[in-house]
Amino acid sequence: MDAAKIYPRTNDKSTVYLKAVVRDANIAVGEFSMYNDWVNDPRDFEKNNVLYHYPINHDRLVIGKYCSIACGAKFIFTSANHTLDSLSTYPFPLFWEEWGLAAQDVTSAWQNKGDIQIGNDVWIGYDAVIMSGVTIGDGAIIGTRAVVTKSVPPYAIVGGVPAKLIRYRFPEAVIAELQKLQWWNWPPEEVQKRLPSIQAGDWAALRG
Repeated sequence: MDAAKIYPRTNDKSTVYLKAVVRDANIAVGEFSMYNDWVNDPRDFEKNNVLYHYPINHDRLVIGKYCSIACGAKFIFTSANHTLDSLSTYPFPLFWEEWGLAAQDVTSAWQNKGDIQIGNDVWIGYDAVIMSGVTIGDGAIIGTRAVVTKSVPPYAIVGGVPAKLIRYRFPEAVIAELQKLQWWNWPPEEVQKRLPSIQAGDWAALRG
């Protein structure tokens, strides 16, 4: 088990551990979270999948541990949101030289929605879109081509445009127990030892 390597599988160049390839200081990724891309080089995740993420905004993408992100998933940040406070949606401040505006006012061209926070053990499906300001709770599943505009509770399954709750993965009591256990924070050796219980869905065995 080596979360620092780029490719977790022998002879598979379409799957990477994101922590090993992300360089942007405003993107934080936990151990063993992986991205698969058979269309583009998955090492280009920052360029192809994290969009409108301009340094001037200082907004962050935070991805927890053991997340699974499918091909084409996109994270769209603040600068994609043209301001609604103006009479026009045209981003005049972005072209300050053309219109005689102050360069420092460029961020008034859009509305700041905030960071994107992805919990641990989250599965984001093919071509899903996560919008700025969204928090996705631990253990959640985002369906294929869902557009997530609002925060998602832990262990919820959501899908559609805009994404809506389909169901929860487990009963409320089990979700509460899993959030207490936080198995993703265990040492990898402990996770490996407990894999039979994790894979079998035997949450009660993890308490021992």
